[in-house]
Amino acid sequence: MDLTQITQALQRDAAWVVFLNVLAQQAGLPVPAVPTLLLAGSLALSAGQLGQLLAAAIIASVIADCLWYLAGRAFGYRVLAGLCRLSINPGSCVSQTEARFVRWGLGSLVVAKFVPGFSTVAPPIAGALRMGLGGFTLAAAAGAALWAGLALAAGWVLRDEVQSAIALLDRHTGSALVIAGGAIAVWLGWKLWQKYRFRQLSALPHITPGELLAALASATPPLLLDLRGYSLVAESGPIVGATIAEHDRLFDAVGAWPKHSPIVTLCACPEDAGAIQAAHRLLKAGYLSARPLQGGYAAWLAAAATNS
Repeated sequence: MDLTQITQALQRDAAWVVFLNVLAQQAGLPVPAVPTLLLAGSLALSAGQLGQLLAAAIIASVIADCLWYLAGRAFGYRVLAGLCRLSINPGSCVSQTEARFVRWGLGSLVVAKFVPGFSTVAPPIAGALRMGLGGFTLAAAAGAALWAGLALAAGWVLRDEVQSAIALLDRHTGSALVIAGGAIAVWLGWKLWQKYRFRQLSALPHITPGELLAALASATPPLLLDLRGYSLVAESGPIVGATIAEHDRLFDAVGAWPKHSPIVTLCACPEDAGAIQAAHRLLKAGYLSARPLQGGYAAWLAAAATNS
């Protein structure tokens, strides 16, 4: 099927194409929806049809967001940890996004669609934190209306330019596919470079749970920074003796702690990603000893149960 046939199919079933495309993207599949919204907006024959397309996009987005919300409400932090594991860059820890979500509140859902990665993570965070379903749905719908409305309106206003671009791509399909493939390769290369860079950062010396327990029982215990997200802390409770910290406010948590005294960072991220990043930041700031806990919160629980 060439681009002309795709355009004809979109003209016939525009609302359904928009609905399914937006639903798939907001469900987490790697299928872009903005190009479809732009094209659909350029093909709309009237303001009424444009309104139908907007309604289809909003409904699809809210359905996907509510499914993620219910998953977060039912399974809590396990959903967030699973999303983090699916990331090609383990350094992008969910707890950092969660802290920002808690700080910004409902307003974050309105802008979530414009922040890469955040639109999928925000709904399960809202569910895990037991945000009211009514307020969540309204904020999610407002965000979807803003995001899809801008894309559809841009296609409507720039319809001549969009149609000219489609015609140009139709005449040079081969070149367009090469360019698209090159762009995907560059994006994938960037992500793999981030993964490689994280592997290099992971070479930082860790502390084992047994060593940490012994250090905490000594005369000079380290400062233990708990970098877990709010939802996990709410589910399982705080760690006795630990200081709860956010990545964006890391140095507030450290306070007046002497730079020559040891610090241990702990998170519930895959591959200890958040703890490693925090330890690197502390070392760069001049703290002489900052080590992530090997195995994170799960390893801490196991060691604490063994020693209890």
